[in-house]
Amino acid sequence: MGVHKQSVSFTEAAFAFARELVERGEYPNISAAVSGEMARARLAREREQALFEAELRRRLALPLDAWEPVQPGETLTSGARTRLSQGAEEDARAPR
Repeated sequence: MGVHKQSVSFTEAAFAFARELVERGEYPNISAAVSGEMARARLAREREQALFEAELRRRLALPLDAWEPVQPGETLTSGARTRLSQGAEEDARAPR
């Protein structure tokens, strides 16, 4: 595995977390902590994507009579649209 040297910036919280991982002995240095946690995040994303794809394949394999009917888009989202418009109206009335 090759090494790519790159200068990066971190928030205080992110750097403190990396330093904490090193201090606890989980990694030998900050660079290893960042690389290790990026690898863990990548694996987590890949697992999440695989689970999503498996569920999608499972649902697509259902016979048509097992599908739940879905309301038209306008009806399906009407509750959310109402709440969003109420929130916008409240924001417009709020003192500035």
